[in-house]
Amino acid sequence: MKKFVFGLCFAIGLPTTAIAQDNTAPDGAKVYFINLEDGATVSSPVTVLFGLEGMGVAPAGTEKEGTGHHHLLINRPPLGEGEEGADELQYGILADDNHIHFGGGQTQVTLDLPDGTHTLQLVMGDLNHVPHANPVTSDVISIVVE
Repeated sequence: MKKFVFGLCFAIGLPTTAIAQDNTAPDGAKVYFINLEDGATVSSPVTVLFGLEGMGVAPAGTEKEGTGHHHLLINRPPLGEGEEGADELQYGILADDNHIHFGGGQTQVTLDLPDGTHTLQLVMGDLNHVPHANPVTSDVISIVVE
């Protein structure tokens, strides 16, 4: 079907960039927390460093194969699960206090988190904030803020 729509757009002269864009991440790509481990006890504000292996970072809106940008999920179910789970895989990651976008290509953030236990997960998104067809996600970790 994708080939048919692409061909139809080409035949009638419509732009095909969005349709032709492949959002498959490179095989073996990994995203991870550099400075935090599951169960870590930290104080606020906490700086979170993002690690990435096997692909590049590019700002949102940049169409370049093998790249994406970071999203940080805070205190929510793992990517693809929970109330908005299927929608975020198909239509993109929300932007709110629990879904932080780093569309400028940032690779770290400093967060003011209240005392207590918090969950964190890193997710790579394509140029349109949509997780790759083969999602590149970190494990969900829990940290304790004291």
